Amino acid sequence: MEDKIVIAIKKSARDLFRKYGYNKTSVNELSKNAHIAKATFYKHFASKELILHAVLMDYIQDNVYDILNKNVNERDLSTFLANTILRVSRVTYTVCNEFVGWEFIRESANAQEYLKILSDDLEFLLLRSFMQNETIGSTIPEERLTFLIKTSKNIVFSFAFTAVSEADVKKNFISFQKEMLPYLVQATLL
Repeated sequence: MEDKIVIAIKKSARDLFRKYGYNKTSVNELSKNAHIAKATFYKHFASKELILHAVLMDYIQDNVYDILNKNVNERDLSTFLANTILRVSRVTYTVCNEFVGWEFIRESANAQEYLKILSDDLEFLLLRSFMQNETIGSTIPEERLTFLIKTSKNIVFSFAFTAVSEADVKKNFISFQKEMLPYLVQATLL
């Protein structure tokens, strides 16, 4: 169970990162908004990057859990899997866009390194969550599920680096859903 200070810091970070973006939010602002001293912030999180990571992973984990548990009545396993991957991909893209901002990620060498760490941790979280789901975990071998998650994640993250506008992102997601995802799911279920 998290203590009250960590909860306050995470809430502060969620609010301020969404409102101003990661790059434009300082540790001073995070501390002030959480009603704690800056030293207290650093006692719990060694850097602003670590609080960002904690907030993103919490948000994604909560959404993945909801997605996996609300879509159990799909017609068949391939539909369930495709819809679940699509929903998870949208959450992942959206959370990075809302909390960090793709412009900052594209322009910052530090953000590139962080995105790699986030990508690896996201892959682990998704694989663990999917394997714990009764519908998926008991039916699909872990190596095939790893293939689906890793490939889908890489495609979605590539959207951020190739899209110029939100319309491009929407077009990319439609293309992913109609032209790529059915084949990925089919290969996973073979």
